Amino acid sequence: MAKRTHTTELGSIACEELGELGAGKEGWFDNPNLLCALDTRSLALANRSVIVVLGWTDSDGTRLKIRPELSPIEAEFVTAVEWLVFDEIRVVVAGTSSGYLLFFSLDGHLIHKQMVYPERIIRLRVRGTKRDLTHETSSEEVCVVMPGIVARFDGSDILNMLHQWFEDTQSQFWDQTLKKRGSDDFGHSYGKLPYQLWSVSKYGTCADAAITGIMPPPLMEIQSTEHYLCGITVGEDAVISAFRLVWWDDPTYRLSEDNNRSLVGAILSKVVPATFSTIASLSKMIWGGDQTSPKKSEEKPQPFAQASPLTCLKDFPRKGEKLTLSPSGTLAAITDSLGRILLLDTQALVIVRLWKGYRDASCLFMEMLVKKDTAASNSSYYEPTKSDYCLCLVIHAPRKGIIEIWQMRTGPRLRAFQCAKGSKILQPTYRFGSSIASPYVPLEVFLLNGDSGQISVLNRTL
Repeated sequence: MAKRTHTTELGSIACEELGELGAGKEGWFDNPNLLCALDTRSLALANRSVIVVLGWTDSDGTRLKIRPELSPIEAEFVTAVEWLVFDEIRVVVAGTSSGYLLFFSLDGHLIHKQMVYPERIIRLRVRGTKRDLTHETSSEEVCVVMPGIVARFDGSDILNMLHQWFEDTQSQFWDQTLKKRGSDDFGHSYGKLPYQLWSVSKYGTCADAAITGIMPPPLMEIQSTEHYLCGITVGEDAVISAFRLVWWDDPTYRLSEDNNRSLVGAILSKVVPATFSTIASLSKMIWGGDQTSPKKSEEKPQPFAQASPLTCLKDFPRKGEKLTLSPSGTLAAITDSLGRILLLDTQALVIVRLWKGYRDASCLFMEMLVKKDTAASNSSYYEPTKSDYCLCLVIHAPRKGIIEIWQMRTGPRLRAFQCAKGSKILQPTYRFGSSIASPYVPLEVFLLNGDSGQISVLNRTL
């Protein structure tokens, strides 16, 4: 009887460049300062001061080292890394301990640099959600998680900035422009990306957070231009907490410094600064003044938008550690400090399932092919559709050295197998601009062996 295989090998990332991240030393892949981000063709690994981009296939043999310019005065270091993948553009985004986002091209150039908030960036989340149940238009976003703070960038705003960068790189004056710009000016050359910022520290600082999607407005509230998002956080004081986040479609509101977001406030925010600037200019002409302006004013944090607390779960001494969202955002797998995994229904805000005995576990959602025995699927020309897959939760328990796959929401354990010590489960980042008419691409989970550098994908068939 042939041995059953649960994974398919794809390639290896073993190379000299990994030596700078500590490769070759025992337990190097378990270093908490080592960050990993996966694309379908490449892997980005980062420590506190360097980002290494590697491809494991023959078609993509990328090898790149990126050394971000970090502030030595503030002892700044890299705290998060993620891919942004569009149709023709792929970039690496890094978050720092000082609250900056750094966008890098695959040739190592800094595309854009922006302060989000002067706090440590914990995590970057890239995902797409449906706006409502009646329209097929989707909302694509980048969520920035900091202790007690959540920020949201719209995917279309980032795409517009990257398109402008892509057009500039194709122009014949690009090399001359690069020489004229300083590195700091170049990072801000495309203006400030609009975004919204919420404080979710009502129940204490969070260790992880996510925006799950659109939620209905409060009962008996008059309909307006406001929309509402649901934010879920996990942390030390509250294992799970939920917030209703006010969200504005208009980018001018996302950049506004008026907390009330009213029409009068929007007008005042435009008129008052202009009037003050005119008066200041006239006073300088009459009484004179210092004509030299400082090189760069200190960047002020953007005010918080409204965030209303909905509920929280406090269960001392249990602490929430990590949060993983399903593709639709309706389920969240949460690991805690007591070795439990909680499955949360993010719409009803109810725990619907619980696993025990999984300390230091990691969770990812994937889709398994379950309807493989139909007549159509036996044909070599049959392309599985979304209905042929079922949603599953992959649990990696490093202390047990096993990987388990459970069917959602209340299904059985479909698979359990051993994995090598020093391995991690990873998932490719969300791809922006995926069309509904394009062939369905199921959610996959990859397995990376830190000792051998071997990368493989979990098989989707049972």
